[in-house]
Amino acid sequence: MPVSRRTALIAGAAFAALPSVAAAQAVAPDRAAILAAMKRASKFMVEEASVGGGYVWSALPDFSRRWGELEASPTMIWVQPPGTATMGHLFLDALHATGDDWYYQAAKSAADALIRGQHPAGGWNYVIDTAGEESLKRWYATYGANAWRMEEFQRYYGNATFDDAGTAEASQLLLRLYLEKRERKYRAPLDRAIAFVLDSQHGSGGWPQRWPAAHDGGLHGQSDYTGYITFNDDVAGENIKFLIFCYQTLGQKRLLPAIHRAMDCFLACQQPAPQAGWGLQHHPDTLKPAAARTYEPEAYATHTTASNIEQLFGFYRLTGDPKYLARVPEALDWLDSVRLPVKLHRDGREFPTFIQPGTNKPLYVHRRGSNVVNGAYYADHDPADTVIHYSSFRSVDTKRLRAEHARLAATPPEEARKGSPLLAKPGAAPLPKYFSLADIAVSDMTSDARRTRDVSSEAVAKLIGGLNARGYWPTPLKAVSNPYIGPGPTQVAPGEFRLTRVGDASDTSPYITDFPVMGVSTGEYIKNVGTLIEALMV
Repeated sequence: MPVSRRTALIAGAAFAALPSVAAAQAVAPDRAAILAAMKRASKFMVEEASVGGGYVWSALPDFSRRWGELEASPTMIWVQPPGTATMGHLFLDALHATGDDWYYQAAKSAADALIRGQHPAGGWNYVIDTAGEESLKRWYATYGANAWRMEEFQRYYGNATFDDAGTAEASQLLLRLYLEKRERKYRAPLDRAIAFVLDSQHGSGGWPQRWPAAHDGGLHGQSDYTGYITFNDDVAGENIKFLIFCYQTLGQKRLLPAIHRAMDCFLACQQPAPQAGWGLQHHPDTLKPAAARTYEPEAYATHTTASNIEQLFGFYRLTGDPKYLARVPEALDWLDSVRLPVKLHRDGREFPTFIQPGTNKPLYVHRRGSNVVNGAYYADHDPADTVIHYSSFRSVDTKRLRAEHARLAATPPEEARKGSPLLAKPGAAPLPKYFSLADIAVSDMTSDARRTRDVSSEAVAKLIGGLNARGYWPTPLKAVSNPYIGPGPTQVAPGEFRLTRVGDASDTSPYITDFPVMGVSTGEYIKNVGTLIEALMV
């Protein structure tokens, strides 16, 4: 399956400015030194950085300001990766690498925080406020409502979301934790998570972005898009992965129909030639591409089409059924047909993000105004001055995809599906030992592939030496935001905001600063402890 946004978020954590450790590099760290560094860094996260067992993405050293995708209140924790569930997975990975039960207890604390914030239907929102729903509503009415480009946060839905793998990752953590020692307290919330995935599935096999359905309309004059079939951010792929994990470990045969319907939804939503691609979202009745946020027009999406092709490859490896390969050449022909002329390439990106249905012309996204009150997004055919926070240009390697299609088409079905968890005895296939060290493809559960890391003696010594006296790796906090100062003015502020990540001073959207301060990064902790875990295996 394609690399998920979760992996990109973790892998993209900013690197800390580490001090010189020439003396430490003279002697290679032994196992005891690695274990001690892991524990010291982990104790800081558990004892100082967490709120009720949960985590945000980053914080100032005194925790006076904390951030997830937006600035968080002091009582909030984040579900979106790399947040609370990601930390739980890392703790379980550390348990498997060290045998130290302390990490199991840390994983339980993270899971318990998620369970307290689990929606009654069984899924999770992007965030949890440990102070309760009224406190969360106030946050949505202030920070969320004024985050101009973060439209998914501009209203309080009161339901749960599949977006950005938050529900999927939390569900997988509960499954792993339950399987670790079969503690009964984790079975009920796990069963609720499974029920959430099954109950929310459309008859076509796809999933909405959010569920249960909202009934109070949408934003900006649009109908609410969150009930549409969603491929964006690997919603379907993550849900299929979770259901397969449950099938292979819990032995629940009842999950197989939902898994197969979900895979077949990819086929049903592929549009006819010559525009044989997919959109970010599709209408659940017509299965046609649909609009979502105001900078996501009704269109075919080239990067989503490429990701869905990768998914179809995975489905062939799972099943050996050639129907998943049959129309891939049509999709690739369409992609090649919309490749931009060289003069329109942007940083090596050769394809437009969006293609207009019918005309096959590129759609480019722009904005005007200075904040959520007076601003607006719009799409047209002009490639100049497009928004930078949501690129109108994509990189797609159709040559590689064609080669992989040819290889799989020449692979006999029985060979392609060899080792597939769908063909194993239900409940007999264990989960991978590690979850945070690589992105897991369910079509190849036997693989122990991991991200490439430098685990040389010098690199590990430098990593250990960079841990400060408090127990964290000081990291430049490049993603920051304006503090909430109230609703934005109706009059457009002076300045140019078409090509910026943030609008005027009232905009609470995150942006990249040229003057980062040093702080605490959850993503940096996860990356660095992952490297130390790898070093233990050398």
